[in-house]
Amino acid sequence: MHKLMEYSDGFVSNEHQELHRSVSESADPLSVSPLQISISPRSPKSPKSPGSPRSPSSPRCRQGTSKGGSPLKDDKHSHSPKDGRPKKGGSGGKGTWGGLLETEEGHALDLNDPNYDSTEECDHTNVRKSAEEFAEYKKKAAVIVEEYFATDDVVSTASELREISLPRYNFYFVKKLVSMAMDRHDKEKEMAAVLLSALYADVIDPSQVYKGFGKLVESSDDLIVDIPDTIDVLALFVARAVVDDILPPAFLTKQLASLPKDSKGVQVLRRAEKGYLAAPLHAEIIERRWGGSKNTTVEDVKARINNLLVEYRVSGDVKEACRCIKDLKVPFFHHEIIKRALIMAMERRHAEDRLLDLLKAAAEEGLINSSQISKGFGRMIDSVDDLSLDIPSAKSILKSLISKAASEGWLSASSLKSLSLEPEKRSLEDNVARTFKLKAQSIIQEYFFSGDISEVSSCLESENSPSSAELNAIFVKRLITLAMDRKNREKEMASILLSSLCFPADDVVNGFVMLIESADDTALDIPVVVEDLAMFLARAVVDEVLAPQHLEEIGSQCLSPDSIGSKVLQMAKSLLKARLSGERILRCWGGGGSGSTARAVEDVKDKIGKLLEEYESGGDFREACRCIKELGMPFFHHEVVKKALVTVIEKKNERLWRLLRECFGSGLITMYQMMKGFSRVGEALDDLALDVPDAKKQFTYYVEQAKIAGWFDASFSISKPEHAAENGSCL
Repeated sequence: MHKLMEYSDGFVSNEHQELHRSVSESADPLSVSPLQISISPRSPKSPKSPGSPRSPSSPRCRQGTSKGGSPLKDDKHSHSPKDGRPKKGGSGGKGTWGGLLETEEGHALDLNDPNYDSTEECDHTNVRKSAEEFAEYKKKAAVIVEEYFATDDVVSTASELREISLPRYNFYFVKKLVSMAMDRHDKEKEMAAVLLSALYADVIDPSQVYKGFGKLVESSDDLIVDIPDTIDVLALFVARAVVDDILPPAFLTKQLASLPKDSKGVQVLRRAEKGYLAAPLHAEIIERRWGGSKNTTVEDVKARINNLLVEYRVSGDVKEACRCIKDLKVPFFHHEIIKRALIMAMERRHAEDRLLDLLKAAAEEGLINSSQISKGFGRMIDSVDDLSLDIPSAKSILKSLISKAASEGWLSASSLKSLSLEPEKRSLEDNVARTFKLKAQSIIQEYFFSGDISEVSSCLESENSPSSAELNAIFVKRLITLAMDRKNREKEMASILLSSLCFPADDVVNGFVMLIESADDTALDIPVVVEDLAMFLARAVVDEVLAPQHLEEIGSQCLSPDSIGSKVLQMAKSLLKARLSGERILRCWGGGGSGSTARAVEDVKDKIGKLLEEYESGGDFREACRCIKELGMPFFHHEVVKKALVTVIEKKNERLWRLLRECFGSGLITMYQMMKGFSRVGEALDDLALDVPDAKKQFTYYVEQAKIAGWFDASFSISKPEHAAENGSCL
């Protein structure tokens, strides 16, 4: 019988095989398969004889029934003119299937048969019912998938799938969804991946997802007939499922062991493993491979929130604004709406009542729940000190807003932190820290553009001349905070700068403590704050900015073992304990940050020198401006000013002076960059005077001309080099 089944496998369609397997799993092991073996229309049906193996009185029939064995496969139509059926109802001659596979739709058990077993008839009925259920499920699944691709409604799709109430067949929905998406655009592929993540465990059992992907891999040889790029697309679906945690990584190994070596499924799994999952930063690459239409970033949501608030402030249409809030579909992020609305109310006092009316309406409708409202106000209280830099009366305005919201009944003021004015005796210290924060942010942003570490050191010496430990810690915090919200290039540059500044270890420790203390708020804007902070901390140890014992010092200031700070420390220690940790941590953000940025600066300097040479020798003004724009580094335009001014002093070439005048007049070079360029030349006057004896006299003359032309503000001065540096380099 075993040989017979193996032989018959080659004559059965994939659909019948799949149906047989699904029903076999759901039905009783002793039941007969629902598939009936079709008889070739060329073969005449013969009446049953007592000797036929299908006859209830036949001993052979009883043996087959007890074992439950049957090939259960379709019989291929014979191309031979000879009838292969047994003669006279017998089991056939040599080379024929005989009565063993003879089945008829109308066959029924004989109730008068002494060997009649009532359970056998129940088995036949249950199997037939299962076959009908599965056929009906397949039809409904196809319709649901089509509707989902048309509507993109995850909630409705989940509801419809639940209504079918046949969870044991959900593997087929997984297979159908993915196979249909494979033959469509990237939008549908992304939609399919998102739907699977949404339905996983809640609607579709993990084992059904596993089984569905197994069916897909097994059918790769069939899928490739209609979808030529099956191997790559299906491999990406498998990799995406692993990244989304709906498929265990062990799936690849187990499936590889069960597939024939020449199967296309093997190629799919190998492509998924080596081509996608083994690549650096594979999770981010895989998530965005199909455009990430469903992976809305935090920045996207913030932009949409800002747009809806601006539109509401102009129109005053509460219903439309509430509809836009619903369309965001991010109830867990509604605290951002509260925060941005309050900031807008502080900045534009005339719109305060209108914005509070919107928040009140959203709260009363239950659109924004009380916890999100409290969280939004709490974030405002935490950030009100920084906000006071731009809005001096921010604290008093926020107090007024809290009072109004509480009196109207849509805010529980008791759930908020206390908000009190800082003592007057600390106002001077606070002003120094706030001013330094602004300048530090400007210095760091410019560093991310230029990569000039010496410039950062120079600015810090000017702004933090006593080398205050508190200001050093503030700079460390600001540097890492800005880097965490950017790409790997800036993160690598931040680590390099931190190791180059040679801050005292205690100052760096205090900076990290401040980062950890504010990690809860940072996590609202940067979800991966734990991973990023842990990597920065581990990198500081590897770069010998901190010693390993400093981790314990930082840990002693993290009060709760469940706090984000504790998680950061645990992850940092794990990273440092790993094998080859030093090399891995050094390359965590791509490495080579210092060399690559240094080369970039040198390249830009060379380009500036060449474009000025071309313009000096008779080049076109428009062409020169176009080249300056194409540099793509507006923070580095001071180098254009510096090189042009040095050339004017050395060669007394007024043509380049006219270029500077036109660039400033057109807004291409800003006042800040103009002052910084002149300051750079002022710092190098002693060296320039060696080649041009009257360099100082000429420089003074051109500074006066620039002031008359309005290139500088009133604070600019060259009487003292350090004062010039302060005004020109570090604002």
